[in-house]
Amino acid sequence: MEVWSWILLIVLALIGGLVAGFFVSRWLFKRELAKNPPISENMIRAMFLSMGRKPSESQIRAVMNNMKNSQ
Repeated sequence: MEVWSWILLIVLALIGGLVAGFFVSRWLFKRELAKNPPISENMIRAMFLSMGRKPSESQIRAVMNNMKNSQ
């Protein structure tokens, strides 16, 4: 094999590895966010209480639904 064919194979392998790595890391990141959401109902409750409001259960669920739908 000539040198230029080796260089072409190496470049193609690097590009393929970058594309595959991007999609695998994106899939893993989405899976982790689904398992461990960045905010929970207790955090929303604490946020409302820190603002001086007593949240109802429907308000907490509405905030959680809005956050889930925005993703």
